[in-house]
Formats: sequence, structure tokens, C-alpha cells
Amino acid sequence: MSKTENEAARGGQGQVLDPETYRDSIGTMEQSGKRKWIFPKKPKGKYTNYRNIVSFVLLLVYFTIPFIKINGNPFFMFNVIDREFFIVGQPFYPQDFFILTLGAIASLIFIILFTIAFGRIFCGWICPQTIFLESIFRKIEFAIEGDRNKQMKLDRQEWNSEKIWKRSLKWSIYIIISLIITHFMFMYIVGYEEVLKIISEGPFANPTNFMVMILFTAAFYFVFAWFREQVCTLVCPYGRLQGVLIDKDTINVFYDFKRGENRSKWRKGEDRKAAGKGDCIDCLQCVVVCPTGIDIRDGQQLECVNCTACIDACDEVMDKVGLPKGLIRYASENEIEKEIPFKFTGRMKGFAIVLALLVGFLGFLLYNRGDMEAKFIKPAGSTFFVRDGKITNTYNYTFLNKTNDKKIVTVKVIDPSHAEINFSGSSTITVERDKIAKGTISISFPEAEMNLSKQNITIGVYDMKGKLVDSYQTYFEGPFKLQF
Repeated sequence: MSKTENEAARGGQGQVLDPETYRDSIGTMEQSGKRKWIFPKKPKGKYTNYRNIVSFVLLLVYFTIPFIKINGNPFFMFNVIDREFFIVGQPFYPQDFFILTLGAIASLIFIILFTIAFGRIFCGWICPQTIFLESIFRKIEFAIEGDRNKQMKLDRQEWNSEKIWKRSLKWSIYIIISLIITHFMFMYIVGYEEVLKIISEGPFANPTNFMVMILFTAAFYFVFAWFREQVCTLVCPYGRLQGVLIDKDTINVFYDFKRGENRSKWRKGEDRKAAGKGDCIDCLQCVVVCPTGIDIRDGQQLECVNCTACIDACDEVMDKVGLPKGLIRYASENEIEKEIPFKFTGRMKGFAIVLALLVGFLGFLLYNRGDMEAKFIKPAGSTFFVRDGKITNTYNYTFLNKTNDKKIVTVKVIDPSHAEINFSGSSTITVERDKIAKGTISISFPEAEMNLSKQNITIGVYDMKGKLVDSYQTYFEGPFKLQF
């Protein structure tokens, strides 16, 4: 690739790198360290259409889920502040944190397995950064400033009325969208009712919430208006994880160098094979359409997010010149070099087995998660008292109803069975769904049968049908006795 072509592909300010050292620099940065702005060409083609559909569905899900409720509970809410967590309408509590942790580990194993098999396809198709940037912010930019060449021209020209108007309009819309994204993000934390309440009350009634909203809006605006692809190439840890996990059997976006080299400009009617030329006509369309500013023909790079824009661009060119499509395609390195088809390797099978075991264990924990969690704790500083030949201890109880139904329960001592319970009120306790009930009970034990100054006691919680819903082991105190 000549210097002129390289500069043209990179907005006229490109740098010529030795083919052996291109991995030592970032495609969006000059050798001096200065940011090199990317003006990608608007992609079009089969994969772009598929990605638009996926993006539309995911955006619809993002903006819809906060308003969906199951049995009166949010479909998904992760309220760290108030320690309220709902997944598919099912409440989770800090006591269930080990389940959430196991779920996070299973998700990490799935990402590792998915990356080993399909590379960084998540980044190009599902990642929120890509979805918001390419399907919202970039489309607005194309609509206001035009395609690549018009954007480059606008960027080079002086700040005249046209440039001020277009940039002001674009940035204003970016701020509004960033504000909308922020509000919906907070709906996933505190619920849409609380967010709408904060909006209706105004910033002066909720100054802290207002400032947090402004800060997050500014962060989203900064990322999508300026930082953009730098998130993927400099910040995101998943790109670095990819370099560790992928191998020659991983499916990625690859350039078929065996078919494409030697590169040469297109000449109509020429027999390229007889001339010793490859199918790559060196049109640079795969470069100008890349949102991270790389040349996929240089080989697999961490900056590649598998967005398929280069595949669509190359296929369009191949179709125009009458050459077979697929010069750039989804393939493994072994498929390109050795024509070995994709296979589920032993490494993939190992991670799949670990994932299956984790998911099975997670399902077991979810299935056996109790409907109610009970605790009986002796009040701090309290002690026993003796009356009418009986020793009495006081306990504060806490009942957590983990179901979507109201529970009416009672309490019995399981061991020792002849202990007696005295309630401060009714012997039945009502616990509303997803709520906590607290109270106090007293347990009496015959003094004559108290052999130890402290012994274990098991208290059970039963529903109205006599079914044990939870039990709790604590201790019962009595007077000290000498043992001979």
C-alpha cells in the first residue's frame, strides 16, 4: 500500500508503518501519540442488515424491560443502595449473594467459552458500547453530516455557519440521547416509578440525584461523542482477554491471504491468475469502512471488534468485479491456512463441561432456595430468667419472605421438643411477599432438665399446613452448674 493510499484510507493524516511492526501501534493514534480521528464509511450489506435487526431488538429490550413486571416485581432490578435485587421477577437478597456470585462465575465461563469458539463477535453484535455508538450516535452523525467524505470535508473547513449549525445540532441531540440513556440506566437500579418521581419533583427537591444524573450523562456524552472506539481499543478488558483466549481454531473475521495476495489494482478483462495476482484489488474499502481504523488484511488484531463492516464492503466489491465473495469472511486461522473446517476442540469441550456443571449446580441452588429465611437472635445484653421452675430466654426473630405470595406462619421448637414458646402477640405471624417481618418470642425450658449452662436449640417455622419452611439453630442459656 502506497503512502498516498494509506493516507487516503485514514483521512489524509495516516502514518506509514512497517508491515512487521503494525501491531506495535494503535490504528487510532499517531506515532507521536496524537489522537487520529476515524471517519468510517457508512456500511451496507447483508451482515449490516442482520446487525441492524439485532441492534433494534436489543435497544427495544433495553428501553422496555424497566416497565415490565412479573407478579408485581420488576423483571430486572439491581438496587445496590437498598439491597433489592430482582431477576426475571424473582427477588434476591444479600443472603442469596452466593447464588448471584455463582451466576456471575458461570457467565464468565460462558464468555470464555464463547470467545474461544467465536472470538470477539460479542463486541460487534451485542456489546452496549457498539450498539449505542453504531446504531444511534453514528446514524445521527450520518444523517446530519453525511457519509465519510462529507464528514472529512466538514472537519477540515473553517468554523463557518454550516459547520457551527451541524455540529451544534449533532451535539445537542447527543446530549439529549445521553440523558435518556442515563435515566433508563437508573430505572434498572431504583425502578421506573422512583425515576419518574424524581423527574416530577425537579432538581431542587433532589439535588444529589440530579448531580448524579448530570455526571453520568456527561460520561455517556464523552464516550459516544468523543472517546468512541478508544473504549474498545484502550479501555475494554475484553479485548485483552481475547488475545489470551483465541487460537487458530477460533472463528473470527479473517482476510483470506492465500486467495487475496498478491494485491493489485483491478483491470477489466485481465486474467489475474495468469498474471500472478490475487483477488484483492487493493481498493481499500475494507479499511475506510472500519470503525476502529485498522486494515484487516494485516491479520488478526485486538482492535477488530468483528463488526463485519469489512466483510460487507469486500463482498460488494467482489460482486462488482465478478470475483467470488468471501475474500474477507468469518473463518478460523486453520481454515484459511490449512483448509481445516471448524471443530469443537478439546479445550472448548473442557470449558463446556465446566460450564454445564456450574449451570447444573446453579439450577439446583435456585430450585432448593427456601421460600422463607428465618433467624432467631438473642438481644444484645439480654440474659435468662427463672420463674416457676422454668428458665426463659428471649429471642428477636426476623422472617424474610422470598416468594411472591403472602405467608402465614407459626413457630415451634424442634429440639428439644418439650420446650415452650410464648408469643408477645398472636401465635401466627403474617409475612407479606418480598417483605421482612420482625418480632420477639420467649422460649421456656424446665430448670430440672437444664444440664448445661448453654446448650443448642433448634427452632422451626411452619406454614398453616404444618409444613416446615425453615429452621434455625441457636443457643439457650441457663444457670451455671458444676459437673462432677
